[in-house]
Amino acid sequence: MNGNKKSTDRDLEDDAPDLSSGFWRERFDKVAVKRGRPRSASSKVSTTIRLDPDVLERFKSGGPGWQGRINAALRKAAGLN
Repeated sequence: MNGNKKSTDRDLEDDAPDLSSGFWRERFDKVAVKRGRPRSASSKVSTTIRLDPDVLERFKSGGPGWQGRINAALRKAAGLN
């Protein structure tokens, strides 16, 4: 019965270079690491605001971008536009 069993002991070669070698380590150390999202030219301030449920639902019903629409409405109400 064991005659039909395929061998799983294959000699597989790895084509990937050894990234822990000095050659690669020097190159990795020279590269500046940039993580996350690029910074915006105009930064925002994180805050908490309490809104009536119907007001929030009205803005959210317009789909994505509801926070930006609230910001635009507040800017208009504050006379900043």
